[in-house]
This record gives sequence, C-alpha cells and structure tokens, in this order.
Amino acid sequence: MAASKGLVVSCLFLVLLFAQATSQGLKVGFYSKTCPQVEGIVKKVVFEAMKKAPTLGAPLLRMFFHDCFVRGCDGSILLDKSNNQGEKSAVPNLSLRGFGIIDDSKAALEKVCPGIVSCSDVLALVARDAMVALEGPSWEVETGRRDGRVSNINEVNLPSPFDNITKLITDFRSNGLNEKDLVILSGGHTIGMGHCPLVTNRLYNFTGRGDSDPKLDSEYAVKLRQKCKPTDTTTALEMDPGSFKTFDVSYFTLVAKRRGLFQSDAALLDNSKTKAYVLQQLRTHGSMFFHDFGVSMVKMGRSGVLTGRAGEIRKMCRVPN
Repeated sequence: MAASKGLVVSCLFLVLLFAQATSQGLKVGFYSKTCPQVEGIVKKVVFEAMKKAPTLGAPLLRMFFHDCFVRGCDGSILLDKSNNQGEKSAVPNLSLRGFGIIDDSKAALEKVCPGIVSCSDVLALVARDAMVALEGPSWEVETGRRDGRVSNINEVNLPSPFDNITKLITDFRSNGLNEKDLVILSGGHTIGMGHCPLVTNRLYNFTGRGDSDPKLDSEYAVKLRQKCKPTDTTTALEMDPGSFKTFDVSYFTLVAKRRGLFQSDAALLDNSKTKAYVLQQLRTHGSMFFHDFGVSMVKMGRSGVLTGRAGEIRKMCRVPN
C-alpha cells in the first residue's frame, strides 16, 4: 500500500513538472495556423543579408543571448529609447549589429500576417537562421513568445568576458542553464571578433607586477601584445584565430591549449564539470557540438518568456505599441 501511494505521488510530481514545462506556452510551430509562412519569410531576409555581410552572424547570435539574459527573451533589447536609457545603450550592447535585419523580417511578416508574430520570436528565428547561413548548427525554434514593453539600461548585468567560473555558473543557473550549457554556448565564440579593451588586462600588469595572466599561453600572449598596446581601444581580434568565420569546434581546442581570448574562456578549465565538457568536445571531435548547441539555445530561449496574455505583439520592434 505504501509503495503504491509513493508511486502515485511520483506520478503526480511528474505530471506537475510536465504541466510547468508546457504552461509557458512555447512550442515548435506555434504559428502553423496563424502565419504558416513565418519561418520561410524570416529565413529569406536573413540569408539575403548574410550573403552581403556574413560577419553579422556573431552579433545576431549575441543579440539573442543579450536579450534573454535581461528580463528574459522578450525582445527588450530591440527597443529604442529617446533618452538612451534602454538596454541597447548599455556598454556590452554597443557592439551589437544587425537590428535592421530584425526590422526587415518584421516588416515582411506584417505584410503577410499583421499583428501575429512577436519581435521576440523574430529574434529567436533570426539567431538560428544566421547560424544556418554560416553552415553552422540548426535547431527547431520554439515560438509563442510575446514582447515586453520595458527596456532599462540599469538592468543590464550580463555575463562578462572578465568573469570567473563561479560568477559565470551563477549567472547561467539564474537563467535555467547548467554547466554544460555554459560550455556549449561559450562555443559560440568560434565566430566573430573581440576588441583589445576586453583582453589588455590579461596582457599587461595582470597581478600588479607587469605580467600577463598566467592562465594565458605565453606564446599567444606575445602575439596578442603585438596587436594590442595598453591604450588600444579599437583593434579587433579574431576570437577563434584562423577560423572566426566558420562555426566549428576549434574554439574548444584553443581553450584546452590556454588560448581562449577572454578570462571567461580560460575560466572553463577552472571547474571540474565545465573542464570535462571542454575535453569531451575534443575527445569526440565535436561530433555532438552542433546538436548540443541547438539544445542549449532552445533552453536559453525559454528564459523568462512572456506568453498567453502577458506583454504584447509589437507592430514595430523598436517601439512598444
């Protein structure tokens, strides 16, 4: 009798968990009846833009990441504020590019199915399609998000290139992501550029003795010092040297060799779980990286979403209705 009672309790617990997981209202094909062309329309806009400017891939991926880590994936990063007090104006977001692709995608959707598709869903689709355009991973994007009306520069507290592993794990956990997700999503650094101000602290006087970060490979440090002088604020650096335009697993090879560009890259070796995931990518030659990246992107895309009657469906992504 006690055993069967325990079984009932366990089943009820599983039912509650399932209800909680599905109650957020996201699903693949959310617009299958209301705007069945949505994915094709967005993909066309993204692919045309990426043909002209393939370097937009990394900023578009970061845009989705930066949106989801502030107020959840609600499109708040897209809002313009006349007083420059919106999320867009925060220092970590000043290097984001590609907002015009979001605008163009939304405008194309408004012609076919006005008032149906949220800007936050457009951003989620654009991030995926930008990776596909680079011959990177693809995944099925859950949709059904609604748009937030608030964007506040003071709420932007994103994981930083300067963060240690404890801070990174804490920030990711607060968004429903674990150590594996941290490593896999950090693998997005396989594409795109960083800039000298994000790394000069690792190159000059790291501990106050005129030295470089001991966790940075010494030969790589020499090469970086040749490119970045202490006062350089503009020079761009490939995050994945020699492969920064290609979505591949070489990022993990660099991290394992202590050649990750940022302190946050090097930090992945400072925790037993995150280090194990880095080394796993090397052992398997990244055979699961594309799949794992998609899984982690879907998980991140569920963070703090607005669904049902919450929020709104913006007519234009830069302004609330």
